[in-house]
Amino acid sequence: MIVPTGSCEQHKRLRRRRLVSDYTTNSIESLNAKLRRSVRIRGHFPNDEAAMKLIWLQLREITQKWKMPPREWSAAKAQFAVVFGDRFEVNR
Repeated sequence: MIVPTGSCEQHKRLRRRRLVSDYTTNSIESLNAKLRRSVRIRGHFPNDEAAMKLIWLQLREITQKWKMPPREWSAAKAQFAVVFGDRFEVNR
């Protein structure tokens, strides 16, 4: 006979953490897949700036389709605003 070592509440908390982790992982994997696809379709880049521009444009297009952006997106948006200056709209 198997005897449970933790309480039901502990199990619920662990399950909740795992579900949040799965949601975040799936979102990141989806974003990475879309970015990889756009880079693969484009092929070669003349310089790093061209690659960064493609990624920035793809992120802009991808985020327009999001219904609820991830919690960490605000920190990423702040960094993009610093890198891309006036071309990136922080309040979007």
